[in-house]
Amino acid sequence: MDRRSFNRRMLLGGAAVATSLSAAPEAVGTTLRTAPAGGRIRRIRLYAEKLSGGRMGYGLQRGKATVPGPLIELTEGDTAYVQLVNTMDVPASLHVHGLDYTIHQDGTRWSWSAVQPGGTRTYVWRTHAPGRRADGTWREGSAGYWHYHDHIVGSDHGTGGVHKGLYGPVIVRRAGDILPLATHTIVFNDTSVNNRPPHSGPNFQAALGDRVEFVMITHGDLYHTFHMHGHRWANNRTGILAGPDDRSQIIDNRIVGPGDSFGFQVIAGEGVGAGAWMYHCHVQHHSDKGMTGLFLVKNPNGTIPAYEMHQQQTQDQDQDDDQDQDQGQGQDQDQGQNQDQE
Repeated sequence: MDRRSFNRRMLLGGAAVATSLSAAPEAVGTTLRTAPAGGRIRRIRLYAEKLSGGRMGYGLQRGKATVPGPLIELTEGDTAYVQLVNTMDVPASLHVHGLDYTIHQDGTRWSWSAVQPGGTRTYVWRTHAPGRRADGTWREGSAGYWHYHDHIVGSDHGTGGVHKGLYGPVIVRRAGDILPLATHTIVFNDTSVNNRPPHSGPNFQAALGDRVEFVMITHGDLYHTFHMHGHRWANNRTGILAGPDDRSQIIDNRIVGPGDSFGFQVIAGEGVGAGAWMYHCHVQHHSDKGMTGLFLVKNPNGTIPAYEMHQQQTQDQDQDDDQDQDQGQGQDQDQGQNQDQE
């Protein structure tokens, strides 16, 4: 990674410390928003569209597709009727992980459940709560951090569609699960973050003390290690400890492979304060290739310690680089003129 790329994406060492070193913990008895009871019927329309730069995406409105696609959020017991409108000139589909569906909703060529160019198809995704099977064994519920993606474009496994950006997050909550103030999706797709160019992974903003949720998905052909600076979470279904007796491992780094997905919630800046906190793949040559972004946690006055200084220093350095380049070009021109005179 060259110096300019490093300056633009990373903080300088020895930066000023945060003015507030910790966020106040959530008070005992504080009323938190929680997931409602399940059993609803959800009707969702998605558009599969071609985007600039050879990308493809899903969107809730025609002409508004994004990479990743929109978050689909359900509660155990809900049923989603997802209508896919294919605006592209190639067949496309929807395949979902973690939910219940019949073979006719599988989104593959073998199940004849693709959507032809200009066509429309409704996929039915069902969820269930935990409970006993007829044989007495325990069946876990659908709650978790999942994802959907194309399974048609480019090959029988949707390799072209996945590489181009046809994917999105699904969260199934259990009734009573704690809800965040905001949810953000991070997708490692080969050596890109959300199919963006190197060193331009998305930055996410929060106020100090906000409860923020991240959905992490991996696509492509590579394994990664997702790491977030300054924040930790429980390695369980929700990323939150259920209580003092919950023995879930607390982590800030997790190995992920193609098709994996997980999620977690954090209190922004808890115990560490505001700042531009980096997230990245911890496979060293992947992070050097630009698999990184920032979790920008703001103080109550809107400032981000060291971040503004870093931006100004980067601008100053860029100006110096431009001046050096101009001077070098001037010297080259002078030398060329001298050679012509000789």
